[in-house]
Parts: sequence; structure tokens; C-alpha cells
Amino acid sequence: MKLIHTSDWHLGRSLYGRKRYDEFEQFLDWLLEVIRERQAEALLVSGDVFDTGTPSNRAQELYYRFLGKISRTGCRHVVITAGNHDSPTFLDAPKTLLRYQSVHVVGGIDEDPANEALVLNDDKSRPELIVCAVPYLRDRDVRLAEAGESMDDKAQKMLAGIEEHYKRVCGAAKAARDALDQPVPIVAMGHLFTAGGRTEKEDGVRELYVGGLGQARPEIFPEEIDYLALGHLHIPQTVGGRDHFRYSGSPLPMSFKESEQNKMVLEVEFTGTQPQVRELATPCFRELKRIRGGHDELMQAVTNMKEQGSQAWLELEYTDETGAGILLEDVKSLIEGTGMEVVRTNDLRMASRIMGRETPLETLSELSEEAVFTRCMEARSVPELQREELMDAFKEILASIHEQDIRAE
Repeated sequence: MKLIHTSDWHLGRSLYGRKRYDEFEQFLDWLLEVIRERQAEALLVSGDVFDTGTPSNRAQELYYRFLGKISRTGCRHVVITAGNHDSPTFLDAPKTLLRYQSVHVVGGIDEDPANEALVLNDDKSRPELIVCAVPYLRDRDVRLAEAGESMDDKAQKMLAGIEEHYKRVCGAAKAARDALDQPVPIVAMGHLFTAGGRTEKEDGVRELYVGGLGQARPEIFPEEIDYLALGHLHIPQTVGGRDHFRYSGSPLPMSFKESEQNKMVLEVEFTGTQPQVRELATPCFRELKRIRGGHDELMQAVTNMKEQGSQAWLELEYTDETGAGILLEDVKSLIEGTGMEVVRTNDLRMASRIMGRETPLETLSELSEEAVFTRCMEARSVPELQREELMDAFKEILASIHEQDIRAE
């Protein structure tokens, strides 16, 4: 049994206002070819299919076109679970129709967790894989709020709720496997933040639950899981040193910083119930290049890229004292007609003088909600003793806002 594990497509996401539909389309076409060439029987997508709960028509077109083509690759099963960016009701709406194409969609949790344990059959109607298709677990799904709770109480209840849900779904999967005449692999999916997980400052990964307190320890996942296919963190990584507990990471860089990472999808091949994991590198469909230096350094770096035929999107970090406007005009003149484009410019020296510290010039769109709230507290001289409690309350409100399913209202 061979499957492909991917997540965090974020279809429809832009980069500083630039649309990236061409990249998304190229990735999905590449993924279809990988599934065909590698003869994968199943595809698992662990959340954040879209970047927003109200995806554009173009993003939806890419999604449904991909699902329409995948049956021609020889792939027998597709399992898609919702992430925190997805609308559960939007993903679930066509699930009955998609099931006839062996595409299983789980947008929100089921009243009966056993319904999230999917038994998938081979071409001879024999069970070959059991998938615990657990979507992003919202606060209200796993925790009952009570007046007077401390942040620690909320955290413990959240973790206990996540653990209990996985215990029930995986328990149903184990019962289904025990009823078979031979063991088949149990794969669990999830979209959450595990303790110790690595992120990048610019990747846009939101803290989940109340102030990030719902970070799950690897020990909460039941031992019957043969492979854990996770989404949410954009850096490919293992969990707790366990090679069979994996984040596939985002297949495309979501920021200039992410472009420095090795992007991939994961191929998981089972011999019996033992998984072997292979990393399949995602091609670079659009080069993102961050360059730092003074006028002459930047001009030389861009000239070298031009001579190599680059069509990169550029982020320029300018370190000279003056002349940022002149630099931008010079660079634009240099790259005219090449396909390269300056997406963003940071005048670091000017930012240093304005802000009193060596950081890039920031705009409101680049700051996190927490950073804005912190600066509001600083501007209003809120006492230090009150700030932690206010930040906790703010994060709880923020988590509630992010979890609203606009499509359901």
C-alpha cells in the first residue's frame, strides 16, 4: 500500500498582493503526475486546502479540476480533512457527490467519532487501509467553557478533549481492524500544533486555540496509529523524534523566508503495517529571492540573476543611508522585460531611524494581531501586571473569531 501525504496548499493565497494561481495550478498538475508515476493508491490532504473560508472562484476551479483528474491516475482513494483556514461547511457541501468518486471529505467532526474511521477497500473490495480522518478540532468541539476558568484549566481541558477525540476515533479504527482476517495499516490525520513544532516568523501559521495552549504532546496519540499525517506547520518535520509521525509542510513557500526551506510531499509505503517514508521534493514553480545590501551590492546581485535568466520575484532589503527610491528605479530599469519583479522593498536604515532599532520598516498588514495589541497596550501605558491577563483574553477572542465558519452563517 502506497500513499501520498500533503497539506497546507492554501489555494488562493497571495504574496504582497500578487496572485499565485499559476503556481498553484503547476503544483497540482505536478502532484497528479507524481501520483501516477509513483502508483500511489491513496492521497491524504491534512487541512488548509484553501487560504480562506470564502475561496475565490479561481481557487475553487483549481480544487475541483484536480479532483476531477485524479481518478485517471490510478489513485483509488482521496481523503481530505479541513484545516483552521478552511470552512467546514464549504468543504462538506459536496461530500456525498464526491464520495462516488472515492473522494472522502471531512470538514467538521461527526457526532459519532466512529464515522471518522474510514475503511478503504482495494480494487477487489478487500480492506487495504483504515484512515482516522480527524479534521481541525475547534475549541467548541472538544472543550466546554465554564465561568471562572484559569488559562491553565482551559489548556488542560483542551488537551484532554483532543486526546479523547483521537482515542475514540482510533478505538473505532482498531475495532474495525480486529474484525478483519489480516491486519491493515491505520493512518491518522490531524491539523494541529504539536509541542516542540518548528515554525517561521513569516509563515502566517496562526496560534491555535487559546493563546497556543492546545499544543499537543506526541503521547496523546494512540499507539495503534501506524502513521500520523499532520498539517498546519509549514516546515516539514517529524514529531517527537518519531519518523512515522510527520508534518508534510506546505508544498509551496508562503513567504520569502519559506523559500529557503526544502518543500516536499511525503510518500508513505507500507509493508504490512510498517511504513517507509520518502521525501519527494516539490519543484520551484516561482523563485522567491530575498537580497540584502547597499545600492551596488543589490544591483550586482540582480545583474547576476538577470544573466542567469531568472524570473524571480524579489524582496530587496536596502542598507544604505539614502537613495532607496533611486535604487528601486535602477532595479526596475535593469529587470525590465526579464520577467523578474520587485515585490517588496525594505529600507532598513530608514526604519532604524524611525523605530529606534534595527528592524525592517513594518506595515500594519505585516504585523500579527498580537503584535498590534501589544503596541496598543504600550501606547496606553497598561501596567505590566495586567498585560498577561489582557493578552490571554485577547487571544481567546481572536481564536473564536478565526474559528467562525462564515459559510454556515
